Amino acid sequence: MTGENHAPQVRAVLSGALDAVGLATASAGRTSAEDRADLGLPSAPKTCVVLVDGLGMKMLTERGGHAPFLRSHLADALTLRSTFPSTTASAVTAVGTGELPGTTGMLGYSVRDPADGGVLNLIRWDDTSVRPREWQRHDTLVEQLDRRRAAGEELPGVVSVGPARFVGSGLTECALRGMRHATAESLADRVDVTVAQLRRPDVAAVYLYWGDVDHVGHVHGWGSWQWGEEVTALDGELRRLARSLPAGTLLVVTADHGMVDVAARTDIATTPALAQDVELVAGEPRMNHVYTAPGTAPEVATRWREVLGESAWVAERDELVATGLLGPVSPERLDAVGDVVAVMRGRDVVVDSRTQPPGSIGLIGVHGALTEAEMAVPLVRTVV
Repeated sequence: MTGENHAPQVRAVLSGALDAVGLATASAGRTSAEDRADLGLPSAPKTCVVLVDGLGMKMLTERGGHAPFLRSHLADALTLRSTFPSTTASAVTAVGTGELPGTTGMLGYSVRDPADGGVLNLIRWDDTSVRPREWQRHDTLVEQLDRRRAAGEELPGVVSVGPARFVGSGLTECALRGMRHATAESLADRVDVTVAQLRRPDVAAVYLYWGDVDHVGHVHGWGSWQWGEEVTALDGELRRLARSLPAGTLLVVTADHGMVDVAARTDIATTPALAQDVELVAGEPRMNHVYTAPGTAPEVATRWREVLGESAWVAERDELVATGLLGPVSPERLDAVGDVVAVMRGRDVVVDSRTQPPGSIGLIGVHGALTEAEMAVPLVRTVV
């Protein structure tokens, strides 16, 4: 496997949208103008970027009957590539910074905690002495703009709309610090707040996040009627958003990753060959970071390959880094990558009932790996 894929990347979405309203930045060795050109975004006086957690392109096209508004724009939509791992902590931080996980250190749902050797959860940031700003040190796109404001430039604002619990959270600090936050809980309220913000003369861009599609997919699977109902509700509010935004606003709708519904689970706790010489497993069931006893990584990798066979790509750390899938890996975050990584193919997962709660193990919808269902996300673009 290699990291070479010439499809536009989700990391470019906010960069390109901000450039469309005259807020230039640079990230991942590229200018925001280059990102905007790749995404085909026109210039506009205002922009609204909606990120729907978990709404992959495969899901949207195969169950598009639940989303007539989004479906009506698919003919002109782009298919973007998520980050690897294809998971929220990695991808949302890539959107907010324009940088890939190797640079930001947001290498999955969880990694080994350098402070105590336990699990560092990159979403919740609980039970750790590591601070989000110490871990993810790279400027966000909005922090780049703030530096220009501090130097005397007059630039319009960028606002994040989401629930109150997200303000100051660990993931927000990593991905979106610098944004002004306007809180709203329900999707309808978030739409109303977004419209109100974009009607202000001092606001040029709003980032609106919605996480319930991902949540319902995890619990019920994306093939479920519950998932269909959630997408129907989302689609109706997006249609209302498009009708309500100030005329000429560039509306961009994307996602952080897709999802697969689990076919089979392998439990490390009941598979001695997978547990041998393994000190900690983090990441997620579709992309395991396996931290091994010193000097045992080659043997662990061999055993995992023998047990998992064609259901997984198993690599040692140096092999994974060399593919470029993570982007350039910062030296201070190299040890956060598993000594061995297991990237699942198909729809299988690897879990560990010794450390993971039953609710996590029993999730129906999962993501994190490299399949098209997980990596391909939509980019819907329209000027209202």
